[in-house]
Amino acid sequence: MSLLTGPRKSPRSGRPPTSLVVFLHGYGADGADLISLADIFARALPNTQFVSPNAPAATPMGGRQWFPLTMRDPAEYVRGVAAAAPSLDAFLDAELARYALDETALALVGFSQGTMMALHVGYRRPRPLAAIVGFSGLCADPEPADLPPVPTLLIHGTADNILPAGHTLQAATALGGAGVPVEFHFRPGLAHGIDEDGLAMAGDHLARSLPR
Repeated sequence: MSLLTGPRKSPRSGRPPTSLVVFLHGYGADGADLISLADIFARALPNTQFVSPNAPAATPMGGRQWFPLTMRDPAEYVRGVAAAAPSLDAFLDAELARYALDETALALVGFSQGTMMALHVGYRRPRPLAAIVGFSGLCADPEPADLPPVPTLLIHGTADNILPAGHTLQAATALGGAGVPVEFHFRPGLAHGIDEDGLAMAGDHLARSLPR
């Protein structure tokens, strides 16, 4: 298993990082798709290192994927996140070691398929993470067991016709029932994407949760 690679942005302060944010892109994109969000979040997180790995496999039509999507059925999601988890875990291990940090200084920010990965891997690390943010995604595990209390924010557009917004309500219900402090917001009229209000919410969530 080769280690994932992708674009990164060093802390705005120029100092060694006190926290790490890892962006997890959606199906058919790559790490470059989300790394520009670092410039937005760095305003409130000047000592944070940002990294956006490319998913491990290519899609048939270009871009990258954490796991193949054919029928978009729940069983495919469950198998997919489990199969892709070791490569993401190895990447997180290497990044935390690189910056001499641990999970208490780590946040995952996912979009779509990247959110599925964040919600699967993020609660199964050796220590609880500082935060998770998930845009336009879902929780692939239908009945998660007791999970660590990682502050989690889920955001979804009401006009999403790729992954309908009901997936976020289902995820919030399941995660909350498993002990996760979860907050969720619906963005009226937004399709499968991220808007400025969602970014502002995410930035506030990260600023509250990560070490300063």
